[in-house]
Amino acid sequence: MGETAAAVPTAIVVMGVSGSGKTTVAALLAGRLGWTFADADDFHPPANVEKMHAGTPLTDDDRWPWLRAIRAFIDGRRAEGEHAVVTCSALRRAYRDVLVGDAADVRLVYLKGEHDLIARRQAARHGHFMPASLMASQFATLEEPGPDERPVTVSVAHPPAEIVDAIVQELALPERP
Repeated sequence: MGETAAAVPTAIVVMGVSGSGKTTVAALLAGRLGWTFADADDFHPPANVEKMHAGTPLTDDDRWPWLRAIRAFIDGRRAEGEHAVVTCSALRRAYRDVLVGDAADVRLVYLKGEHDLIARRQAARHGHFMPASLMASQFATLEEPGPDERPVTVSVAHPPAEIVDAIVQELALPERP
């Protein structure tokens, strides 16, 4: 049975393919709200990072412990009565079910972008462990969130500050005083 809806989410999961701006948008959002920020990349075990550096897509067996670690972080914030913004590609519904489940106080923000725009952004990135060659697998894996997942869907064609404005407005989030 799902939890009752919370007026202000305890956690926001910012999702999308690599290069969609998850880290930038989530960090700006967390800063604007005064919430804790966490990047899902920091929850990957070293073996996952090595695979991605080598251009090898992760398997679901690689992802489940990673997703459970992110959910444990979210649950820890919830238990402490704190708020958090966390990034995670969360490309498949099954992954989002681990991260959000039936927690009404955990909301999903989907950064939606067209392949060509994301490809241009990927080409401009430096120092990230996800090589652009894995972008095709990201789009092939992507299952866009359905209405029952209550996503806030925002186009990545806008500047990050405008994306954050749209998220704050859509979720009626209280800004840091």
